[in-house]
Amino acid sequence: PVGTVLAIVPWNYPFHNVLNPASAALAAGNAIIVKVSEYASWSARYVAEGVRRCLVACDAPEDLVQFAHGYADVGAALVASKGVDKIIFVGSPQVGQKVMEAASRNLTPVVLELGGKDPFVVCGDVAGAELDRVVQIALRGVFQSMGQNCAGPERFFVAQEVYEEFCTKVAAVTSTLVTGASLEDPFTVDCGAVTTGTVSLQRLQALVDDAVAKGATALTGGSFELGTSFYPPTILRDVPRDARVAREEIFGPIMCIFRPTTSDDDAVARANDCGFALSSCAFAADPTRATRVASRLRAGMSSVNDLEGTTYLSQSLPFGGIGLSGFDRFAGPEGLRGLCNLRSVCEDKISFLRTAIPGPVQYPAKGRKPHLFAHGIVELFYGATLSSKLHAILTIIKASFF
Repeated sequence: PVGTVLAIVPWNYPFHNVLNPASAALAAGNAIIVKVSEYASWSARYVAEGVRRCLVACDAPEDLVQFAHGYADVGAALVASKGVDKIIFVGSPQVGQKVMEAASRNLTPVVLELGGKDPFVVCGDVAGAELDRVVQIALRGVFQSMGQNCAGPERFFVAQEVYEEFCTKVAAVTSTLVTGASLEDPFTVDCGAVTTGTVSLQRLQALVDDAVAKGATALTGGSFELGTSFYPPTILRDVPRDARVAREEIFGPIMCIFRPTTSDDDAVARANDCGFALSSCAFAADPTRATRVASRLRAGMSSVNDLEGTTYLSQSLPFGGIGLSGFDRFAGPEGLRGLCNLRSVCEDKISFLRTAIPGPVQYPAKGRKPHLFAHGIVELFYGATLSSKLHAILTIIKASFF
C-alpha cells in the first residue's frame, strides 16, 4: 500500500465520488482522506456515517476513512502535507495544475481527472428507428443530471446525410421536457436545477450568447429566468469552431451540434481538434464502421454505438483521460495497482541452486579470460545469426576451461 491517500472530489455525484476512491484505497490496504466539495458538505455527513458503520461491521479501524470540509485553503493544506502519499484530484484543469504544482514540492504522485468535452459522432448510415435510438441516447447524455457530468457528450458531429433530421428530432423532444424542482414533482419533471446557481447560470448564458453571436442557432432554450436556479435544456446547431462553447467545458444542459460533417474522416479530424480528451462515442448502423471511427478518436475511453459513460459503468475498466482531461487512471486493476507501491522481487525457485559469479569474471581479473567470457555472453544474447551464437558458446567455453 502507498499509505495515506488524499482524494479531492467534486459535488456532482456526492455519494459516488466518495465511495469510489474510498473503496479502492481500502481494498489496496490504504487509509484515505476525502476532501469533499463545499457544495456537498451537507450530504457528506450521511455518507461519512455510512462509511463508519461499514468499517465497524468489518472490524476495521473507524479512522481509516477521514473527511475534510472547507474551501480551497483546506485542500491546499492537505495537498502540501508530507503525510499524504498519493493524491486523486477530480476537478478543473486550472485547479489541477495548482494541485500538481503543490504536490511536486513533496514529489507526491498525483492522479488528475480534469473533465472533458466528449465527442458524439453520428455517421451517415444512421436512419429510421436507429436514428430515433441515437437521438434518445444523445438527449440522455446531455440532460442527465443537467449535463453536470465529467464524462458526458458535449460536442456533436453529425453527418450531413442525417443532420437536418437529427436536429429536428432532438429539438422536438427537448421542447416537451419539463424543467422544475424534482423533489416537489418527481413524476413529471424531466430536468432539474444547476447546482451552483447564479455562478453557473451566468457562465452558461455567456457560452450560449457567444455561440449565437458567431453564427449558431438556438433551437430550444438559450436563456434563463432571473431569480431561479434552472437553465432550460438548450439545443444549439451550426456551432462554429471558434465559439467558446466549442472549447470550454460546458457542464450544463446544452447540446452543442457543430456544422455537418462531410465524411467519417472529417468527423474524426474535427472531434480530435480539442484539448480535452476524456471519453468519446461513435454511432453507425454498421458496427464495424462505428468501431473504426471510435478507434480513431483521441480519448482515454471510447464506446461503440453506446453512450460513452458506459465505460464508467464497468468498474473493471480503467477510467481517465489524456491532454487537458488529465492523466493516470482510477478503477479497474490499473487503478488498484496505482494505489500500491509496486515492487519487483527475484528469488531462486530451486532452493539448492545458488547464484555464483563464473570463475572467468571473478575478482581479481586474470588475463584475457574475463574479456573473452564477457564478449561471448554479449554475442550469445545479441548475435543475429545461429552461427554467431554458436561462436559465442565456443568463446565462453574457451574462456572458462582453457
